[in-house]
Amino acid sequence: MTQDRTAVYERAGMDNRVGYGDAPALLVVDLQTGFTDETNPLGSDLLRVVERTNALLDAAHEGDVPVVLTRIVTRHNDARDLGVWGEKVPSLATLTEGDEWVDLDARLAVDEDDHVLDKRQASAFHETELDSMLNYLGVDTTVVAGCTTSGCVRATVVDACSHGFHAIVPEEAVGDRAREPHEANLFDIDAKYGDVRPVGEVVDYLAGADAGTSAPDGD
Repeated sequence: MTQDRTAVYERAGMDNRVGYGDAPALLVVDLQTGFTDETNPLGSDLLRVVERTNALLDAAHEGDVPVVLTRIVTRHNDARDLGVWGEKVPSLATLTEGDEWVDLDARLAVDEDDHVLDKRQASAFHETELDSMLNYLGVDTTVVAGCTTSGCVRATVVDACSHGFHAIVPEEAVGDRAREPHEANLFDIDAKYGDVRPVGEVVDYLAGADAGTSAPDGD
């Protein structure tokens, strides 16, 4: 990040905080084996992201915070139900229903009450039950972890903002295949759509949600 770029964003007024709301949900985006196992062409080493996400999951369970874990799943070998996206990224066809690549990473600390949401586009909101469910639960804040920062995480955060939710991204609990798109998209998300915060701060927020403790002030 150059100083010139920072100055340009600050001049545009893109340095505000949305802050934490009172009723969060944790969204864990696409930490399925197709993305966390490097033997899949879509995969990369996301061990640290999984570990940091587990800290968020433990805190959410402690704070009685709703948890939604998403997966990309196609029902067709040619991924026709993914539309043009499947044509743009043909390796998405490996994420076929019933295949091991759609399974959530076994290292995740998933609870039996957590909701697993299957999707066919980048955003967890696109033509899924997510918005209706979050509204029914009275959620006002989405904490978005998972992968990839430049793809499905970003798309989900943009849509969370568009749907009127506070969007919080725990910085160490999202990952990508390469450093440059990861860092660029964290910078842009933080400027335009949500708050990128340290994972420890977000853990404290989630753990205290049920007790009604105050959200961290941040900076």
